[in-house]
Amino acid sequence: MTSSTTAPGTTPSAEELEAQERRLVFRRFTNDDAWALGSLLVELARERRAPVAVDIHRAGQQLFHAALPGSTPDNDAWITRKRRVVERYGASSYLVGTRFRAKGTTFEDSSRLDPDAYAAHGGSFPIRVEDVGVIGAVTVSGLPQLKDHELVVAALERFLGV
Repeated sequence: MTSSTTAPGTTPSAEELEAQERRLVFRRFTNDDAWALGSLLVELARERRAPVAVDIHRAGQQLFHAALPGSTPDNDAWITRKRRVVERYGASSYLVGTRFRAKGTTFEDSSRLDPDAYAAHGGSFPIRVEDVGVIGAVTVSGLPQLKDHELVVAALERFLGV
């Protein structure tokens, strides 16, 4: 589910995406948490037969990566570009793109960032720790951007029990 008020497959508003980020916060985030969350994402992707790559980074270190059947090296490039948006803006890549669209423009036209290095497309979500802030990102690539975002959110909701 995209949020408590948005049905799956429905484009969420910036406010709904911001509410997701306020709700999906960790108390702590360890290497073991990265493994468990990444494994859960792989399980959900397999259930959906999703040809995705999954990546979890914390503080510049890759803690988890998996490439499911049907994914390609291009998915890894998308992961890097989407993750950079989270690292720069401290918000999900989908939320950042949504904020630009709400202003009547696009990230590519108005961010002044290299589109070969940054992509404000859905699929990368901040790993936010209580009383600390954003320490990393969990990213999926291989589906349309809303589906990538929804897959990450579904895994975070299940992992965090919210």
